Amino acid sequence: MEILRYRAFTTVEPDERSGNPAGVVMDAEELSDADMRRIAAELGFSETAFLTAIEQDAARVRYFTPRAEIAFCGHATIASGVALARHRDAAPVVRLTTNAGLVPVEVTTDRATLVAVDTEVEELHGDLVDQLLAALRLDREALDPLLPPALVHGGNLHPLVAVRPGVLGRLDHDAEALLRLQDREGWDGTVPVVHRMSETHFASRNPFPRGGIREDPATGSAAAGLGAYLRAGGHVDVPTVLTVEQGADAGRPSSLVVEVPRDGRVRVTGTAEEM
Repeated sequence: MEILRYRAFTTVEPDERSGNPAGVVMDAEELSDADMRRIAAELGFSETAFLTAIEQDAARVRYFTPRAEIAFCGHATIASGVALARHRDAAPVVRLTTNAGLVPVEVTTDRATLVAVDTEVEELHGDLVDQLLAALRLDREALDPLLPPALVHGGNLHPLVAVRPGVLGRLDHDAEALLRLQDREGWDGTVPVVHRMSETHFASRNPFPRGGIREDPATGSAAAGLGAYLRAGGHVDVPTVLTVEQGADAGRPSSLVVEVPRDGRVRVTGTAEEM
């Protein structure tokens, strides 16, 4: 077993604070579920990936937060791809088998591109929107009228909220209320709150009490979900490439690139650096 530490979705400008930390545990065959939870908690990152059955072009991956196992994690997938390229001389494309499905990942020694699982989108309505906004300490006046709240499945379930200018910087969610809502509804991912700065440029903040942290600095599954949401609602001309800025308010500025095709799976690209 080998425990590695990476920062994924780092920014273009060199910055040791940038990117979302993730653990990558190689050759985890002998670990029990309890061992994986313990190691994830000891590392203290939002997610840790545990790799087994490693081959040159394939591996099995499970993801744990400090609280529980989740089906998928984008930034830990990017970190895993780069780790396989650096430490195991991986093939240019590695097929990762996750609890969310098969995820092909194009890998190099400093960046990776994941092909997200098929993503579903549905609008959120009524009392559930009000409960979500209350947990975020926002009201309906904060919402972007052109981008309605939705539930997106990009490997995990993410309730997505788009807000008007000026709202993102003052976001101060009620973590306990949001956790209760996430647990009740089975929302296992982050809660992306996004602001559209231009047609293809977005800022995002991702509260993540269910992951045992206040805010996630970079969330690949949420970025994939955002791309699928924009396409499904006709909110963007496709094919297109989006840039998502995230993490600055959490002290870890991060950058995610999202390729949205006319149809088929969304792709998310990011760099990763070993810590």
